[in-house]
Amino acid sequence: MATGVPQYRRPAAPAVLPAPSAVSACTGAGSGSGVVGRVVQYDTVTVQVRHGLEAVDILRLRRACGAVQQSSGGSAIAFLVPAGTALRWHLPGSTCTPGAELLPPTDPCWIIPPSGPQHCVRPTDAWVLRSALCEAATTLTAGGLGPL
Repeated sequence: MATGVPQYRRPAAPAVLPAPSAVSACTGAGSGSGVVGRVVQYDTVTVQVRHGLEAVDILRLRRACGAVQQSSGGSAIAFLVPAGTALRWHLPGSTCTPGAELLPPTDPCWIIPPSGPQHCVRPTDAWVLRSALCEAATTLTAGGLGPL
């Protein structure tokens, strides 16, 4: 972790989360077509593209990367995290918004697409993502790519 950044402990018990929507964790209702649109089962952590791609590399090495999308303009990376994360997310250089805009599984904006026969969307653990984002910021700063 970067020095000078406040460290947060993982809560002992998960916070009370909003009731999940009728959409299951695996998208699609038997047809495998996938759910497209706004889904409240996930929140979205968004960072600049350079910072996000570095974090994706770190998470992939740890085998902890869930579904990741790139914005349509290509300037941001969005990590899908469990619902309720937006209530307690405080990390400079990133934003966490409730709900997630899911794209079709074959959309080219997916960096890490949903997988499996039912196109299951696996979110990234929020605390693991936070650690990877801090490590990515340190790596980018050390490499001379400046403050984010």
